[in-house]
This record gives sequence, C-alpha cells and structure tokens, in this order.
Amino acid sequence: MPLKGLLDPQGKAVTHSMPSIGLNNVDNVRVGKCITMEIEAADETAAHTTAETACKKLLANLIMESYHIRISQAQ
Repeated sequence: MPLKGLLDPQGKAVTHSMPSIGLNNVDNVRVGKCITMEIEAADETAAHTTAETACKKLLANLIMESYHIRISQAQ
C-alpha cells in the first residue's frame, strides 16, 4: 500500500467516484497491490521470515509503500 503520508491519485479517484454509485459513506480509499506466494517452510515463523525478506528486498518500495503479511495454511 502507498504510505499514508503520500498522495494516492488512484485512491482519490475511487473516493470521488463512490457517490456516483450510491456509496456516500465511503472516504479515504487507498489503492495498493496484493501479492500471494506459496512458501514451503518448517513452521509459520519460518514462512513469515521468508515473506518478510521477499518484501523488504524485492516486493515493496519501502520509501513509498508499506506491507502486511498474512500466513495461511495451503488448502
């Protein structure tokens, strides 16, 4: 997601469009990206460490973006 202090033009456009579809109670939309990965790991901590490394070194531009990691079991 874009950092809260940075302008999010796409989020602003979506925010301003909400009333046109009858959603007058929506404000401050932020638009980002979602990345999913399948990680083989011994446990949840190891999987989180792998995902954290991927985010910090490759997937997120930490100057402009934040990230959130959610671990779930494969189905």
